[in-house]
Order: sequence, then C-alpha cells, then structure tokens
Amino acid sequence: MELNERAELDTSQVTDRGRGGGGGGMGIPLPGGGGRGGLIGIVVAVLVALLGGGFGLNAMTNGDEGGQAGGTDLEQLCSRENPKRFDDVRCRNLLFVNSIQGYWEKAYPELGKGKYEPTDTNYFQAAVNTGCGQADSGVGPFYCPADRQVYIDLSFYDELASRFGAKGEFAQPYVLAHEYGHHIQNLLGTNAKAGQGDQSGPRSASVRLELQADCYAGAWAKHATESKDKTGQEPLFTSITQTDINEALKAAEAIGDDSIQERSGGQVNPDSFTHGTSAQRQRWFQQGFDSGDPKTCDTFGTDQL
Repeated sequence: MELNERAELDTSQVTDRGRGGGGGGMGIPLPGGGGRGGLIGIVVAVLVALLGGGFGLNAMTNGDEGGQAGGTDLEQLCSRENPKRFDDVRCRNLLFVNSIQGYWEKAYPELGKGKYEPTDTNYFQAAVNTGCGQADSGVGPFYCPADRQVYIDLSFYDELASRFGAKGEFAQPYVLAHEYGHHIQNLLGTNAKAGQGDQSGPRSASVRLELQADCYAGAWAKHATESKDKTGQEPLFTSITQTDINEALKAAEAIGDDSIQERSGGQVNPDSFTHGTSAQRQRWFQQGFDSGDPKTCDTFGTDQL
C-alpha cells in the first residue's frame, strides 16, 4: 500500500474529540463472549432498537466529548506541506476515510437509493458521548446509527496487532471500511430490518449484517486506487497490492466469532455468534473485492453464508 504524498486531504470528514472523561479500560468485549457487542461494528440499529439508544455494555458515567473539531489541528498536521504526515496514524486514517467516502459517493447511487449522505469519523481517547449513549474504548470501533457517525480510539489498532495478530497496515482501512458499511446499511434501511430478526446464532440477522459490512469493505478495497483527493485531481492511494488484501483477510480471520472464542479459552458456541466465523468474514470480504460490486453483498438473500 502506497499513499500519495501529493494528495490534499479533506479534514472536514474527521472530528478529533481528544480525551473524554470517565473510566473504562481497553479490554475488548468479545463476540459470543460476555458482552452483547462485538469487536467491530458493535453499535448497530439492533442495539438502538432494543436498548433505547444505549450501548448495553461498557456504559459509563461522567463521559465528556472533549477535544476540538477536527479542522484546525488536523489541517496543520495532515497538510501536504508536512513531509512526515503519514507517519501519524491520524493522517493515515483521514486518508482512508476520504477514500472510503469517495468510493461510496459514486457507488451508492448505483444501488438505486438516491445520493450518498457522507458522515464523520470521530477520533477519541478513553471515552466518548454519542447519539447512542456513552462508550469507552473497550467497545472497539463502532458505528452509531442514531447520529450516523463512526467512532474509533486509534489505539485500538495496537490491540488488534498485539492481541489478535493482525499486524498489517491494511487492517486499518479494512476496519474503517467495515464501519462505513454499517453506515450504508443504515442509509438503505437494512439495519432496521435486521433489528426484527434473531440477534445471535450462525444464521442470525446480526451475523448477516456484519458479513455484509465485510463485503462492502471488500468492494471499496477493489476500487480504492480510483478515489481522488480533495482537489479531485490526485489519487489518494498510488497502489494497493495483494499483500494488502491478504492483511485485510488476516484481520477478518482474527476477529471471527469462532477464532475469538477459541483464543479466549472457551468452547466454540455457534448459538452465540453475532459476527460470523473467520472463514465467513474472509469469504464475504473476498466476495466484495472480487466483484467490486456492493450489489453482490446480499447476505440476507442466501443460505450460503
């Protein structure tokens, strides 16, 4: 993966909230484990419907949004005048967000549902207030349907690499593209429909929702080098290789329900699955990448998950 040093980034798509108040550690609730959430995409419309807009796990008191809007500091840090900007995880992830949203601006209308509605990604540390309630870093990256925004404590990537073995750099845009997949589902109304189905189990609506978000992430990856910068002239990525795709597949494998349950020392219990197995997550990411077409990501219309 090579990032274009000449690209001008759109900082309006990211808000840097800084350090929030309240407690909460970095422990990640595991799919099929003690929490109702998952590693990625924990907050979906299902939880909003069932819990009245709250998270249902790792809820905190005294949360504080903190920080500043992403414009000022990120504009300076991530300016192309800064030759070391892509050494900083904030600028790299800003580029990833720009690319993902640039892709959906073109791809979403082809789904026949009108114009794509862009949304922000929020960087936070330790804790954050959202339209879905208060959360700490322990919930991992998530999308909140109530305010239609993505949230991530960027230190999550260290946890993903050290605890789950997904060390490749392309694991990062895979995570973000998955969360934006949930945004697409929210715009399409898929989240609301999924909320009427089973929320755990190998064929549950929750699993289908997560696998579809993986497929959407793969579709973005296929077209990532086509996305342009803020000027519309420069590509954001100059190259994406098979090695990068393999890194995304490694991340998908690491966060499958069965893999996490095995790693945590418990027995694999399909009835508690909420995100799908490692093989399923890999297969649906690959499906999206091979086809490059989100219309092929209909996990709700097949028994072959």
